[in-house]
Amino acid sequence: MNAENRISVVVNTYNAEKYLERVLDSVKDFDEVLVCDMESTDRTLEIARNYGCRIITFERKNYNIVEPAREFAIRQAACPWVLVVDADELVSPSLRDYLYEQVSRSDAPCGIAIPRKNFFMGRFLHSAYPDYVLRFFQRDKTHWPAVIHCSPEVEGEVIKIPKSRTDLALFHLANDSVSDILRKSDIYSNNELPRRRNKNYGSWALLSRPMFRFFKSYVLKRGFLDGKAGLIHAILDGIYQVAIVAKLIEEREKEPF
Repeated sequence: MNAENRISVVVNTYNAEKYLERVLDSVKDFDEVLVCDMESTDRTLEIARNYGCRIITFERKNYNIVEPAREFAIRQAACPWVLVVDADELVSPSLRDYLYEQVSRSDAPCGIAIPRKNFFMGRFLHSAYPDYVLRFFQRDKTHWPAVIHCSPEVEGEVIKIPKSRTDLALFHLANDSVSDILRKSDIYSNNELPRRRNKNYGSWALLSRPMFRFFKSYVLKRGFLDGKAGLIHAILDGIYQVAIVAKLIEEREKEPF
């Protein structure tokens, strides 16, 4: 294979033993699998070694988000093309073949956004599809900012895989419980605060943002097709917005004792 058409898979990990064997099995046929570990204490590294992955370490220090480790890992990848896969996502053979076809083209795009299938209460969520993630790109034309939930910045053309191509979607194994989602909402909303402090949210935002997020999830994105699971998930989406706005108001208005 032409060296310019080689693909590295980057997997960022921290105590990721739950699904890691299935994930690594799904990406084993790429040119390189690079595991960037944030000092795991479970069997993550043992599993990665068993699969012959190249392993690098990103010190956690004070980081409680993965984005700084994303950028670090991308810079360490050996191949000119990089596919970033979370430690709970599967890559189908169809997606692998599609990506190699793309990089072999003379007019290959610089980045590709990939749809992702998500699940809740054991059901596929219509409201959470296609959930595009920009995870495939040319290494030397990409920078991943150290901001929670941000996408990489790619210089050049970025295309999206059509959402109708469900065979090319990443398969998200995580099937979070209500407790998991509430716990993550607390953590993620804390991490959202630094980039939203310029927002002057007030009482109206406490109502309007959760209501719109519920409407978007349940109606516009067809969560109603998912039964009780879709209704509950839409409500939890709204609660996440309540948490962000309430914490910003609390931070702005609390008085020192």
